[in-house]
Amino acid sequence: MTQAIAALGLTPSRTHLLWELGQRGPVTQQVLATALKITPRAVTGLVDALVGSGLVTREPHPTDRRATLVTLTSRAEALVSQLKRGHEALARSLFAPMARTEFDSFARGLDGVIVRLRTHLAATALESQRAKP
Repeated sequence: MTQAIAALGLTPSRTHLLWELGQRGPVTQQVLATALKITPRAVTGLVDALVGSGLVTREPHPTDRRATLVTLTSRAEALVSQLKRGHEALARSLFAPMARTEFDSFARGLDGVIVRLRTHLAATALESQRAKP
């Protein structure tokens, strides 16, 4: 996937932002910062670069004159569609050979691993906060 997005002239961070816009539609930079788990300043840099390459625009928010909406251009919509097709093709190639029961079992096991990982990360973050003077 990294090679595919690099061939499109994108970085992983810019691609993630485009993916989020493709899933959410036009949103504010604050919504993007939260979705991407990065600072608003970092989102500004990503959006600036994507505006410069003609992949997103900033539009006035229809109900909040202080805010702007980040919107995909038609070119970016085509890129996001291409990324989605690639994502779906990869998923098919990985999971199509599995029987439904095997896939369901795998998904349940993976869900359990994800829950345990999130619990571990939350506990580690809490310990780190407690250790700070």
